[in-house]
Amino acid sequence: MFDKVLIANRGEIALRVLRACRELGIRTVVVHSTVDADSAAVRLADETVQIGPAASRRSYLNAAAIVEAARQTGAQAVHPGYGFLSEDADFAEICADNGLVFVGPPPHVMAALADKSTARALMQRAGLPLPQGSVQTISTLAHALEVADAIGYPVIVKAAAGGGGRGMTVVGSAAELPRAYARTRAAAQVAFGDDRVYLERYLTDARHVEVQVLCDGHGNGVHLGTRDCSVQRRHQKLVEEAPAPGLAESTLQTLAELALRGVLDVGFTGAGTVEFLVDAADGIHFLEINSRIQVEHPVTEMVTGIDVVHEQLSIATGAPLRCRQSDVRLTGVAVECRVNVEDPERDFAPTPGRLDRFQPPGGPFTRVDTHGRVGYRVGPDYDSLLAKVVVWAPDRQLALDRLDRALAEFDIAGPGVRTTIPFVRRVLTDQAFRAGRHTTGLVDRLLAADATGAVAPPSPARPVDPGPTVPTPAAAVPAAPTD
Repeated sequence: MFDKVLIANRGEIALRVLRACRELGIRTVVVHSTVDADSAAVRLADETVQIGPAASRRSYLNAAAIVEAARQTGAQAVHPGYGFLSEDADFAEICADNGLVFVGPPPHVMAALADKSTARALMQRAGLPLPQGSVQTISTLAHALEVADAIGYPVIVKAAAGGGGRGMTVVGSAAELPRAYARTRAAAQVAFGDDRVYLERYLTDARHVEVQVLCDGHGNGVHLGTRDCSVQRRHQKLVEEAPAPGLAESTLQTLAELALRGVLDVGFTGAGTVEFLVDAADGIHFLEINSRIQVEHPVTEMVTGIDVVHEQLSIATGAPLRCRQSDVRLTGVAVECRVNVEDPERDFAPTPGRLDRFQPPGGPFTRVDTHGRVGYRVGPDYDSLLAKVVVWAPDRQLALDRLDRALAEFDIAGPGVRTTIPFVRRVLTDQAFRAGRHTTGLVDRLLAADATGAVAPPSPARPVDPGPTVPTPAAAVPAAPTD
């Protein structure tokens, strides 16, 4: 195992990785910006290095400063957490060039998976079903209109370099496509430095289901079951649970098998997540592969008893997997709620401020991952995630009741500070959600009801899943024009 690991992140994930390192006897180096100098991770780290001001591009995205901090402190490896440089193949390459182990897959694998269009082509080659759309990127509006006409509306325009719920625009008709195509390309150029986009058929009222995988550098891989992440606002998750409810056992098994096939085919190593859309009419559709730890990994840990960060670190040393598929047993149900410092009544706008009260919940089978405390100032510089409340129970109904109880206990207050807790508690009472038949349209349905003052109508009836279905053959999609 490593002697010293540098943690190139902040907030709750920096604390999560730090604690895992301590449990494994690894000394930690935490890098931080000026505004995070008094953060919980900085307080607990064995060593700290200030790497820049609040602006991410000059601190947590400053690869040179992070590598220099590792060199100065004698760290052997860099754990990137999630976000920031966690899926940056160039950063992983820089680490390797400087004799540092990057806790994640090889740079060339990461680069291929980070490009969503390339990832789609690789997964298609591996036999994973894709949504109808363009496998290659689309470089002209005429081609975009041609593809959309072939697959039918609604479509979604996606940035090839996108991620984290950004770089996507849903289009309902041909009249909307020219503006959406131009805006998505422009936004992608600003956000990712890459304006390439592709089109997919937009699946309304689908389920967003993902599979956690672990792969070593010796050709071995296991899956740790499924997670449902269908409760989303602006394509960003609010509530996650494991295992995914309301799906036939055969569907869950098919998802797991497809996920493992995909990652092993591309030589993936480390902890990764393969994301799918599942629709009762259209079957299973590959979305993307995330090559880093996910925010929602705790629910998988709660139902499997496997510490995903421990496994990441072990795999990064070059060791073979410490478990076989037959060792993985799912027990009970775990549900996670993200507590964001946002105001749902103002389109989830961030509400930074000082925390005058901060008392997380307790109780049996209740886990809170947070960097918050009384006096902590939630600034405008970073993501609004303040805490994750995770509960476990032997059955789903008790898990949902336990989560609601925990959220009711969570006392957070400060001038101007609002959180997503009240909105998530509404989600927990929704009839379709309680029945495990909710879809990605749930949050929009609740918000639409708020806007009109009406009671939210029930979700469209989603039949009980009889098992996996093979998607209907895609319409003939025009190939990208060759130069």
